Amino acid sequence: MTDADYRFSSDTAEMDRALVHAWLSTEAYWALGRTRAVQDAAMDASVNFGMFDALTGRQVAYARLVTDSVTFAWLCDVFVDPAERGNGVGVVLIENVAAVLDGLNLRRVALATSTAHGLYAKFGFDTVAAPDHWMERRCASRFRAAKSPGAAHALGERERAPGPMFGVGELRVLRYALRPAKRVFRL
Repeated sequence: MTDADYRFSSDTAEMDRALVHAWLSTEAYWALGRTRAVQDAAMDASVNFGMFDALTGRQVAYARLVTDSVTFAWLCDVFVDPAERGNGVGVVLIENVAAVLDGLNLRRVALATSTAHGLYAKFGFDTVAAPDHWMERRCASRFRAAKSPGAAHALGERERAPGPMFGVGELRVLRYALRPAKRVFRL
């Protein structure tokens, strides 16, 4: 679909949650097995971006930003529909996400990628300057789908009944800073 019109949006209400969950939980190596409840909770606590086919309205790409909207953000869950790859959709998605990030004037935006270093480099991302300063704490087993009836209880209350990650005031500030943006592009 090289001649198709695409539309960018940061309106969470427009995101096709079922499609995003299907993409990530079955096709994205970093989120395999992620449950719908965990995905929905993650989306509710994040700024979400999507690219949509302007003619059909079908979502063709997704990205998620976890941020305090003042000093730091983590760009994650970037995914382009396999049928749309190679058409420039990912480039336009990251170009628009970068424009939103520039408007926030953050000190640092982090991301992890195993395959798209060249894409992100076009928009100012680089390898970590001091990797020995960064650490991580892995707790992935909590976010895996339950494999047995008793395992659901072991996943914790957050898995069964996701709730807001922020207080109402914090979300108002975040939503004000990151009002939905919509643009149409011809690739």
